[in-house]
Amino acid sequence: MTRTVYVNGDYLPEAEATVSIFDRGFLMADGVYEVTSVLGGKLIDFEGHAVRLQRSLDELDMVNPISKEDLLQVHRELVRVNEIDEGMVYLQITRGAPGDRDFVFPDPETTQPTIVLFTQNKPGLANSPAAKTGMKVISIDDIRWGRRDIKTVQLLYPSMGKMMAKKAGADDAWMIEDGFVTEGTSNNAYIVKGNKIITRALSNDILHGITRAAVLRFAQEAQMEVEERNFTIEEAKEADEAFITSASTFVMPVVEIDGVSLGEGAPGRVALRLREIYLEESLKTAV
Repeated sequence: MTRTVYVNGDYLPEAEATVSIFDRGFLMADGVYEVTSVLGGKLIDFEGHAVRLQRSLDELDMVNPISKEDLLQVHRELVRVNEIDEGMVYLQITRGAPGDRDFVFPDPETTQPTIVLFTQNKPGLANSPAAKTGMKVISIDDIRWGRRDIKTVQLLYPSMGKMMAKKAGADDAWMIEDGFVTEGTSNNAYIVKGNKIITRALSNDILHGITRAAVLRFAQEAQMEVEERNFTIEEAKEADEAFITSASTFVMPVVEIDGVSLGEGAPGRVALRLREIYLEESLKTAV
């Protein structure tokens, strides 16, 4: 079945969807994006994604072309027409195509942004086999720009990091800067030591994960100890367990780092419990 996608106010078959070759998202990665998970045909953490989207646009001095209410309606309509039970809705807003290629962008108030949304069908998202076996990560240098808190479409290096991991026989990579882990290529990183959950504090250095915020809140409500601080890859290798969080993986256990097995080499108790709590609680507020 051909997907229906959304482009600048229109619902179209994906084969008929087009964007200008002069769009700054294409020419300069001048855009932001969000990915919202769908479980049981409902959107997970939509409010958080909408708030972060607005923050990213504000940080780049871009105008939001759609209200939060209308954005929710577009998400729901795409989920409906594409019959998504488990999957994701991808949203991208770029500065648009104001004219010929130029490093200097025009007045935001006179430029019409480009907005694109599409769905991805992912049956079994909630019951991913990987959650039962855990994932392996390698460490790589973090050479990205300094504003990782803005969710831009500049994803070349994260993509390269995933390919480095694949070549090494791993599933993903954790990035290292000044000796400390920043985050995964498309996720936030955590270790567990003595029942304490440790993850890097929010700053411009990492993405302010929507799933991260929910998981840490649920952890504290479950009387788990959380410490937000930097940690080294050496400390991670000596941890009892580790995990990542993201909108597409929820809570995913990590069982190996740079070839070193963590704990018993199997998903840890804390990660598995947090995944269970996250899925249960998020479904209660899904829209």
